[in-house]
Parts: sequence; C-alpha cells; structure tokens
Amino acid sequence: MDPVDKALWFIESHFAEELSLDDIAAIAGVSRFQLVRAFGYATGTSVMRYVRARRLTEAARALANGAPDILAVALDAGYGSHEAFTRAFRDQFGTTPEAVRADGSLANVQPMEPILMTETPTAKLDSPRFEDTPALLIAGLGERFSHDGSAAIPALWQRFNEQIDHVPGKVGDVAYGVCFNTDDAGGFDYIAGVQVRDFAELPKDTARVRIPPQRYAVFAHREHISTIRRTVTTIWSKWLPASGFQAADAPFFERYGPEFDGRTGLGGFEIWLAIK
Repeated sequence: MDPVDKALWFIESHFAEELSLDDIAAIAGVSRFQLVRAFGYATGTSVMRYVRARRLTEAARALANGAPDILAVALDAGYGSHEAFTRAFRDQFGTTPEAVRADGSLANVQPMEPILMTETPTAKLDSPRFEDTPALLIAGLGERFSHDGSAAIPALWQRFNEQIDHVPGKVGDVAYGVCFNTDDAGGFDYIAGVQVRDFAELPKDTARVRIPPQRYAVFAHREHISTIRRTVTTIWSKWLPASGFQAADAPFFERYGPEFDGRTGLGGFEIWLAIK
C-alpha cells in the first residue's frame, strides 16, 4: 500500500476529527514534504484542501438531506462559527449552506467524492540511473502553481519557447522544467528555463533558481509529454517508497534534450528526483 493510499484511507476514516498534515504523513509513513508532493501529483489537489473539501461535501450532503441546524453541521465539519463555515462553504461551492438546504439536493454544487487510488493509472518505469550533479543555475520564465492549476504549465512553456534562444549567458541546448518551493498547501514555483553561466547578465524580471549539488535518481519518460503526470505519480507513490531512499528537499526537474520535439510533444525527456 503506497503512502497516498494510506493517506486517503486515513482521511476518509477520520476527516470528522481534527487532522493535521503531520498526523496524515505519520500514518502514511513518509515525511510531510514527500506526502505533499506525492499526494499532489497523484490526485491533482493538496492534502489539506482534500480534507477541507471532503468535510464540506459531507456537510453539504447533510444540509441537502434537511439538517435543521446549520451551526450544528458547521461544528461537525470543524468550524467554530456559522460565519466561518459559510465563508468556507461559499469558497468551495459558490453558494451558501442555506441555499443547499432550501434546494434539498446537491444539484447546484460540485461535491468532492472520495478518491480511489485504484482508479489512478500508473506508468511502467524502467530502473533509474543515479547522477551526482554540480550546482546548476537555471533562468527563464516562472510562475507559482498549485497541483489543481498545473494544466497552465504548457502555456508557460509556449511563452518561454519564443525567447529560449535569447537568454543571456545560455549554456548548451538543454531546457529544464524546475519545480521547487513546494508548500504544505500544494503550491509550488515552476520555471521553464535553460542553464546559464551566471545570473549577473539577466533582466530583472527573469525567473531564476540555483539547483545545489545533489544526488538524483533519473527516470526516462519516453511517451508523449501529456502522460507526464502518470510517470511522476508512479515515481513518488510507487518507486520512492519501495526504493529505500528518501526525497531530498531540493528542486525536482524535467530535463529536455535535443531529442525532445516541443512541437509534437514526442521524443522523450528525463525526470530528475533529488534523493538522500
């Protein structure tokens, strides 16, 4: 049973209780750092956002079934006041608890139903090779994403590809997609970039990240780039827990060599996971 399966089981069994990310990571048997990444890649949402959405979905279901006391439903969902519950409910569903109770159905909300990991496809991985890298300086275009908003990453690459040959101090013909600064809510910084000699010549608005010297497990992704999430999910949820390694708190990146065709998405590339 992989750590995301364990986390989902624990959440579904205990979301009516007070839960913390540390509690869930302990049950999953991994660090909170590893759980945030594995869960995000596998499910497309963050751990605690899923907990919140499941609590609010069950609250909405109770209201649709005619629960007479909204405050009691709010307290059961872990909210200390009617006002706090209403704000969270509106943020999640775009409507109010009163409206759902009046409708008597969930027709106007989008509930978060339990995620079954057996429904999440995984990839067949070749054994990785291991690389000890020197420091790398990467520069390009960057934005902050969440796992449920990461579908916008290809548009970032589209913009960067228009300027990739004009990055000052560019080294070689390899491109990098670097993920770093992951937070507990599943947010992360992502840079579509290239290696540069130094940061001194870069325009002020250029995104940049220094990847420190680090040991990496390197995985080949040979399918179309649209299936990358399946490969990354398998790395974090299947390979890493069984490997005996731990994920290092360092950037995780894609490496696109000359063989990759950015127009068709074919040709293959590599996924580099920092380990310790």
